[in-house]
Amino acid sequence: MSSATDKVKGIANQVAGSVKEGVGKAVGNRGMEAEGAIQKAKGEVQEAKGKVKDAVKSAVDKA
Repeated sequence: MSSATDKVKGIANQVAGSVKEGVGKAVGNRGMEAEGAIQKAKGEVQEAKGKVKDAVKSAVDKA
């Protein structure tokens, strides 16, 4: 996966996770709230992975 793809998917997972977490909290569904928090964290990791790929590519290009 490219760094851009990782970053876009990461952001999408963060947004979807936040929505799911909010809905779960609003309706009192702790399972949905937890799923949302996990999805949001997964998105943060995906986005960070994309940023690391960018940094590595930039370092290699400079070498």
